[in-house]
Amino acid sequence: MSTRGPIECWLTDMDGVLVHEGVPVPGADKFLDALKSSNRRFLVLTNNSIYTPRDLHVRLRAAGLHVPVEAIYTSAMATADFLSVQRPEGTAYVIGEAGLTTALHEIDYVLTDIAPDYVILGETRSYSLGAITRAIRLVDAGARFIATNPDATGPSPEGIQPACGAVAALITKATGVEPYFVGKPNPLMMRSALNRVNGHSETTAMIGDRMDTDIVSGMEAGLETILVLTGVTKADQVNRFPFQPNRIADSVADLVPLVEPS
Repeated sequence: MSTRGPIECWLTDMDGVLVHEGVPVPGADKFLDALKSSNRRFLVLTNNSIYTPRDLHVRLRAAGLHVPVEAIYTSAMATADFLSVQRPEGTAYVIGEAGLTTALHEIDYVLTDIAPDYVILGETRSYSLGAITRAIRLVDAGARFIATNPDATGPSPEGIQPACGAVAALITKATGVEPYFVGKPNPLMMRSALNRVNGHSETTAMIGDRMDTDIVSGMEAGLETILVLTGVTKADQVNRFPFQPNRIADSVADLVPLVEPS
C-alpha cells in the first residue's frame, strides 16, 4: 500500500518497537535522534499505566534511549484526559500504581471508596483480592467502570501474569458490567495523542509491533500505520488479519530515512 504524503508527526509504541524486554531495539537510538534532530513532533505511547512519564523517561535513559518526559504518553494519561472531559473534577476508586493515581490527581480527581463516580482499574504489580472485592461492590452499587487497557497478561521474570484485562473480566463476571477500555486498541488514545502533539491524522504515522492493538487503533484513527517486526506480530501472521498496515519494516532503524529531511 502506498503512503498518503509526507509524515509530519510520529506516534510510536514503546515495548516491541523501541525496547524489547528492557533492551533497546537495534537502531532505536538512531530513530529517536533523527526525530529530534529533524524537529519532528512525536510521542512514545504505552498501554502500561504503572509508571509516570518521568519514571519511563528514567527507565528508557537507563537503557540508552533518550526520550523527553513530555514525549511520553501512557494509557493512564489517556484515561485522565478522557475523564477530564466526561466528568471534570470527579471522584474515583482506583486500583493501580503511581502512573494512574498521579494522572488523576493532576486533573483534580478525588480518590475515594465512598460512592465514587467511577471505579478505575489499571495495571499493578500485585492485585489485591480485597481491592478487587471493593471494586466489585462499588460497580454493583452503580459506579461507572473504566479500565486503562485490555491487555490480559503481562510479563514477569517468572513468566506471564494476569494484567488489567484479566482482572477486568473478573469484575465483569461478578457484576455483569463491561468496562470502557481507554487504551489501545481504542482509537480514542490515538486521537488524544494527536491532540497532545498538535498533529493531523492525514500527516501522522503510528508505529507498532502488534496488529491487534497498535495497527488497528492507528488505522481506525485515520493514521498512516507502520508495523515493525521486532515485537509480537511476525511477518507470516500479517495476512491473517482483515486489515493491513500501510508499511512493514524490519525495525525502526529502517524508518530513519523517512524522518530525515530529503
